[in-house]
Amino acid sequence: QHSLFSAFSKFGPLYSVRARRNAAVAGPGYYAIIKFYSAGDASRAQRACNGQKLFQKSPLKVCVCTKQKGFQQQVLALNSNQCQELANHYLGFNGWSSRIITLQNVSGFDGENGEPGKTLQKRSVKYLCAVELTLPHHGVRTRGVALGEADVENGEDPLEFVTASRRAQKLAVGKALSSAFQKILLVVLENGKVAVEYNSSQEELTGSLKEEELKGLVQVSELSLEQFDLKEEEVLSDLSFDDEVPSWEMPSN
Repeated sequence: QHSLFSAFSKFGPLYSVRARRNAAVAGPGYYAIIKFYSAGDASRAQRACNGQKLFQKSPLKVCVCTKQKGFQQQVLALNSNQCQELANHYLGFNGWSSRIITLQNVSGFDGENGEPGKTLQKRSVKYLCAVELTLPHHGVRTRGVALGEADVENGEDPLEFVTASRRAQKLAVGKALSSAFQKILLVVLENGKVAVEYNSSQEELTGSLKEEELKGLVQVSELSLEQFDLKEEEVLSDLSFDDEVPSWEMPSN
């Protein structure tokens, strides 16, 4: 997989690389499925690599996959790490920046701890985050809001509560940044130039609120939590609990 990634990433950023052994009836060897973010990058890679000896003794057969099972029915949002990878590749490390407008503890605001006669086995910590994304060279600025939640197995252990709080904060920050990036369309031209368009179809109420109003967002009782439901394991894929939670303007790299 490392050799495949090194060979094909020269043509553009990769979404995923998966290598598998051939079925027994097909004989010894491997096959791989390589996903590019850009169809143009995939086509260039196919033309350049098909029939070539990239890192092995025998020529490699490369073809473009025509079956996209399941992708037509479901479009998944990229997590914050993938969004940053694409932004760095197409816009450059100095081509974008983000900052946290607010990061607030909203635990208990939905009344989950106030139900009479119910003994809770677990407590949860919830943080609401608002992030502003800026693309200075293109004059584009967007915002994203998201909720991060983490369970506290043992509410009597202060260390576990702190760990859960940091986990919820990182989830909220990552989801909010991903939400802000969903409003950006990167138009990659054949000559390599990149244009940026604002995706108004992803607009939400928070885009028109002032920063002072966003910091008081916890007072909005009709806020729907389901709209912020991204896959937790994707957001946490490259995060370490030893890192500090950012509360200032984040550098693009």
